[in-house]
Order: sequence, then structure tokens, then C-alpha cells
Amino acid sequence: MITTNLRIVAIAGSLALLLFVVELVRRRRLKEEYSVLWVLTAVVLLLLAAWGGLLRDLTHAIGAISQASTLYFFGLIFVVFLLLHFSVRVSNLERRVVVLLQEVALLGERARRLERVPAEPAGPGAGDRVTPRREPVGGCAVDGEAELEAPSAAAETSLL
Repeated sequence: MITTNLRIVAIAGSLALLLFVVELVRRRRLKEEYSVLWVLTAVVLLLLAAWGGLLRDLTHAIGAISQASTLYFFGLIFVVFLLLHFSVRVSNLERRVVVLLQEVALLGERARRLERVPAEPAGPGAGDRVTPRREPVGGCAVDGEAELEAPSAAAETSLL
């Protein structure tokens, strides 16, 4: 059985977590997709703290002896799922980095090939020497220009 003082502290902590998550989303410091997980966690904690019979029944249903051990058990499960979620996100980001590195390497090779091509005169009487136009490589502008290349459609679909 949880004491009244501990129940009040748990309710206050759950409400504080909920308000903190909402504030982080409002300031755009936490993405909405992650906020759903944290809001759900705060609501579950609030329900368990406010509704004493729910935690007792849940403890009995999983065969635990103490209500505190039930909270620790579900906290551990929450952390495992959170780690799994972040592992999936890191794996996706790693794949995207590999694709981007390959694209940068291809663009660098293309730029080197373009620099090696000899300049051809534009036409009769155009002059003895014509300088080839240099294109931006990897989003870095040449000669102080601020140009950015849009990624190709194939690259965008491979990143998803």
C-alpha cells in the first residue's frame, strides 16, 4: 500500500513530467513523435498514482508481492523499449550517412573529372582560351556563390 504523502508526490511528479514535455514540444526542443511516448508515460504514471486500486490489481495480476516492484518492473520494460526505439533510429541514420557519403564521393569524382576536361573554344574568334565553368560540389559554392543542389529523387527515396 502506498502512503498518502507518497501518492501526492507521485501525482505532482507525473504532472510536472507532463507539463515539462509539453513545454519542450512548445519550444521545439522535443519532436512530436517522441513527445507521444513521454506524454503516454506521464499519463500512465498519473493514473497509477491517482488510482490506488489499479496499481494493486496490476501487482496482483503479474504475481508481484510489492507495488514498488511492479513500478520498477514496468519502468525497466519502458527503458528497454526506449533503447530499442533509439537503436532503430540510430540504424536508420547510419544507413542515411552511408548513402550521403557515397553521394559526396560520386560528386567529388565528377568534379575532378570536370576539372580535367580541357576547355574548348566557344566558336570561331572566341579567343584562344576559355575557362570551364566550375559547379558547386556537395553544397559548397564556388567563387563565393551560395548555391545548393537539391538531392535527386532516387537519393531521397533511398534515405527513407
